[in-house]
Amino acid sequence: MTLETKKSVFVELGKFLSQFSEDASARKSDVLYNDIFFDDFENLIHLSQSHNGWYTPEQVYFSVKSWADALTTENIDKWLSAYSFDSTQNEKTVALILAGNIPLVGFHDFLSVLITGNKALIKTSSNDQHLLPFLAKYLIAVDENLKDKITFVEGKLENFDAVIATGSNNTSRYFEYYFKDKPSIIRKNRNSAAILTGKETHEELEALGEDIFRYFGLGCRNVSKLYVPKDYSFEAFFQAIFKYQDVIHYEKYANNYDYNKAVFLMSNFKLRDNGFLTLKEDSSYASPISSVFYEYYENSEELEKRLQNDSEQIQCIVSNNFTPNSVFFGETQKPQLWDYADNVDTITFLLTTK
Repeated sequence: MTLETKKSVFVELGKFLSQFSEDASARKSDVLYNDIFFDDFENLIHLSQSHNGWYTPEQVYFSVKSWADALTTENIDKWLSAYSFDSTQNEKTVALILAGNIPLVGFHDFLSVLITGNKALIKTSSNDQHLLPFLAKYLIAVDENLKDKITFVEGKLENFDAVIATGSNNTSRYFEYYFKDKPSIIRKNRNSAAILTGKETHEELEALGEDIFRYFGLGCRNVSKLYVPKDYSFEAFFQAIFKYQDVIHYEKYANNYDYNKAVFLMSNFKLRDNGFLTLKEDSSYASPISSVFYEYYENSEELEKRLQNDSEQIQCIVSNNFTPNSVFFGETQKPQLWDYADNVDTITFLLTTK
């Protein structure tokens, strides 16, 4: 398969995904194989919550739309234009150990392996076993040459040349030992932070709520930590995020809210609480579900130095241009194809690994 052929296959997938919406999914006449796949995928979206309680239709639709927006000819061309592809490059089998914290979280690695002309040997998370295999079937229907490029495994991974594994800080130590003789990308826990100055508009703080509550806060790009200036008043923040109050009506989130709040209070921690989110002053980045940590800062230079020192714990930073390469409010869950997890360039790794 030529690079252009592979691009076109994923563009077709993007067109297929663009049909699905929480408001009203609608078939498009120019989309391939709708007669085979459309109804089944719509059903799968609604069944996903029975497979993983956090995968509500709203969250799965959001993920699907994000990938539909990303998989366009323009975006794929822009993404890959930075690289030199060698048609004589040897094909590798790349093992993918995927996370399952949010829907289709491993799709970028899957895409990267195939677009670089390699084979994907995939071990899905027990929390997300259905969405990616379905999309793989659609890709194979579009181009049957992909059939020999995609393999899903349930047991032990064998006969591979490189590995991309995503897990926790604990599992990463196992991965690093187990795959010590293979070229690898090993991803650990990361969290995202937002820097507030007190000058944010209501609209910016409202958008920050999207960064906090999308996927119930389970993603590494979800904001779990706020940096605020001394004497910051949280009143405007709480007013702005009030629109997300319905999250408390979701049982799994509400259970986490009740449990984590109780643990904090039993430990005599001082909390700020609006009935569906607790704020706790804490120097850590990884706050539990339904809680966000915050920390005061006194000057921007010291804060920037702190963030640089903690860079390996941070996935992205939200701010109004407070720091270079920050993400604007409300945009954390809309990464572009060229926004790499942990800032590790997956395409370069796949093109240069022997």
